[in-house]
Amino acid sequence: MTDDDVKRAARTRAKILEGFARAERALFTRPAPKSPRAQMKFSRTREKGSTKSLAARLGVFPKTVQRYLSGASSKPDKRLHAALVEETESEWQPQVRAQARQRAASSGGLVISCRASFGLGREGTSDAGRVRNITVAVSPSHAAAIIAAQEEGATESDLHDAVAEAIADAYFRQGGGGRAGLEVKFADVEWLNITF
Repeated sequence: MTDDDVKRAARTRAKILEGFARAERALFTRPAPKSPRAQMKFSRTREKGSTKSLAARLGVFPKTVQRYLSGASSKPDKRLHAALVEETESEWQPQVRAQARQRAASSGGLVISCRASFGLGREGTSDAGRVRNITVAVSPSHAAAIIAAQEEGATESDLHDAVAEAIADAYFRQGGGGRAGLEVKFADVEWLNITF
């Protein structure tokens, strides 16, 4: 693999994780805290009131956390702002997330929409890889595998493979039929959305 292939694969996998994050944000029944002070307060409660452990998670000094909590500081730099948003959204409404994941894995499945390059055959044939817009309902069994892989902290490669297999099975192989052994190449993802 060349360096370009490695970078392209990394971008593809990152888009899958971003798709999950957007899907989870859409589930929130209440908006997550927006101001830095509210985000700090919420994050500190998740750290059981420990300013020191929150500072370590955010990569700042404990005094910085105290300044935001007291209101002395109100404009975080870009890195701290991104860390606050990430920490807040990753911990916000865990029960709502768990219920949606359980529903998707047991009965509802997922809907995956993407624009990516899909290839079915050799270059130079009508089945060669080309960019397609695809929206497909993924079965609960594939949804369970994707969700389990993400929850277990699977590598991006494993998550990419699980999503690719789910799309290939639901869209190209159509649950078996006469094309059960069809090999599908999934690459160059431009965008990917997941809906629970």
